[in-house]
Amino acid sequence: MRGMAEFALPPPPVPAVPVEGQDQAFAVRRILCVGRNYAAHRREMGGDDRDPPFFFAKPADAIAPPGRDPAYPPRTANLHHEIELVVAIGKAGAGLTPDQALDLVYGYAVGVDLTRRDLQNAAKDKGQPWDAGKGFDDSAPISAIRRWSGPPPQGRIAISVNGQVKQAATVADMIWNVAEVIAEASKLWRLAPGDLIYTGTPEGVGPLARGDRVSGEVEGVGQLDFTVV
Repeated sequence: MRGMAEFALPPPPVPAVPVEGQDQAFAVRRILCVGRNYAAHRREMGGDDRDPPFFFAKPADAIAPPGRDPAYPPRTANLHHEIELVVAIGKAGAGLTPDQALDLVYGYAVGVDLTRRDLQNAAKDKGQPWDAGKGFDDSAPISAIRRWSGPPPQGRIAISVNGQVKQAATVADMIWNVAEVIAEASKLWRLAPGDLIYTGTPEGVGPLARGDRVSGEVEGVGQLDFTVV
């Protein structure tokens, strides 16, 4: 705005994720997440259909980049892990078809959608928004982003807690594939560089406690390790 004064308070730092093999970081603009995008997880959460993907959001500063152990959040007794393939968007686009969507991809990362399940379920029961259950501090741990060209990852996706595998599937099991997810998101928002899309989790979501050691992986993309503190 013309004539705007200096900021009343110092601007907050820009959330960022390292890029594998580079000194530069990926500045995070916003985080979009897809719900129930694996058939078995959809069944374990009480559904069994192929509705269009639905989205919820986390604030950009929910990111917990590599090397930062997420804190166990307040006001919950049922914190859950959800392992996900994350798409990093590197170009702007809106109203795209799946054939056009992959052109926006900058790279991929391994992410975990941490969820205060008790708060989420209580909000669902009352028809209220999920923000408190999904969008809290440190609720989006993520690995370094791996630059990518060509077809999206299709291999193994898994997470272990204290050395025990809790979720294991393949990215190819997604109900809506990466291109379809990006295309659908682009019809709801104008996607832009810095957007991250968490593409959904397979079955086997479960609780975490303080001190739990978590290790997630997506074949060909990377690994994410952290301890809940």
